[in-house]
Amino acid sequence: MNRVRRFVAALTGAALLAGAAACGSAGASGDGRITLTVDDFGNFGYKTLLREYEAAHPGIRVVERVSDFVAHHEQLAQRLDAGTGAGDVVAVEEGYVVQFRNRSADFVNLLDLGAGQRKDAWLAWKWETMLTDGGRTQIGLGTDVGGLAMCYRPDLFKAAGLPADRGSVAKLWPDWPAYIAAGRRFQKADLPAQWTDSAINVYNQILAQQTTGYFDRDDNLTITTEPGVRTAWDQTVDMIKAGESAKYVPFNPQWLAALQSGRFATLTCPAWVLGWIKQNAPASRGLWDVTAVPGGAGNWGGSWLAVPKQSAHPREAYELAAWLTAPEQQRRVFIETGNLPSVPKLYADPAVTSFRNPFFSDAPVGRIFTSAVASKPVQYLGRHNAAVRGIIERKLSEVEIGKLVPEQAWQEAVTEARQVR
Repeated sequence: MNRVRRFVAALTGAALLAGAAACGSAGASGDGRITLTVDDFGNFGYKTLLREYEAAHPGIRVVERVSDFVAHHEQLAQRLDAGTGAGDVVAVEEGYVVQFRNRSADFVNLLDLGAGQRKDAWLAWKWETMLTDGGRTQIGLGTDVGGLAMCYRPDLFKAAGLPADRGSVAKLWPDWPAYIAAGRRFQKADLPAQWTDSAINVYNQILAQQTTGYFDRDDNLTITTEPGVRTAWDQTVDMIKAGESAKYVPFNPQWLAALQSGRFATLTCPAWVLGWIKQNAPASRGLWDVTAVPGGAGNWGGSWLAVPKQSAHPREAYELAAWLTAPEQQRRVFIETGNLPSVPKLYADPAVTSFRNPFFSDAPVGRIFTSAVASKPVQYLGRHNAAVRGIIERKLSEVEIGKLVPEQAWQEAVTEARQVR
């Protein structure tokens, strides 16, 4: 998700392979400049920055190729397998970190190019997530993080008799049970809108606040031995049972139309969601506000920039990635798109902390998001994290639409998750 996380359909394998042969570093352009290709997804906020980089580096031409979220990562895997076609700089999102970290031999070790001198610039967990081989290999430089918040419709809150100012709304839901209770109050108003958009979005935010996700650090499946996943599951099921979900598939056309027409009153909003809404739903300007998420803290999403070994210009590619992830550029991307920096020194920068987003009713998103991510729990992402997450989400969606009862869905999810290899 733009990030349109994991909800956008991928291209077929045949189409991906066909496209791979024509992709990748183009070497020198026709005017004698080196061409660097940046492969990313959604809205990284790089369009203007790349033109500025070109202006400051006359010998370099930069091409940005933007794909859908799932398609991007599948293309990257297939291009690495083929040994050709990948960009010189490629984005990797949180959910796919382990998949690509486990094939570090396909990427340039950025420590060899001087990245280690900058490691203290990032949040410690952001730097360490892409560190592999016992700390000897670093394959990614952190871009954004997905600090948690909640978007809401003040007009619908007022119509339902609920407080609508940010401070009072945050007090409605100190935790997720309180959020569900507030939803029951909203539903009693019998408005032509539901409390929230989707079970999956609520579930992922609750899970992001847990200390343990799907796996422990030894890559043992923990969904039945640690409380994190089951806690997120049970609380989301409580929300479903209360009839509070609009049952949309997040980020598809129907969901987008519902967002703009006020068919749901709250929306879980990691920082990157704001940029996606601004880009894809401009008519919703001023309709939504932003406040603290139940539970107060957490992170969902965020990406890194890596350099595949197949790049013909690895040093130039690294220098571009290092520039794009430097504090000055991360600050600009945040102000222009909403993607939250992964550089903690910016969390004390007035340009960030005092920033209010005019698109979202002048919400103080700088303060809200930096507070959320600064105290997030460190959650390990296992090798098969994406596969197991997909299983859990699919079963939860079947509960949401009434296809399965919750306990049957949970048992099926556990059985399928244990079969992932």
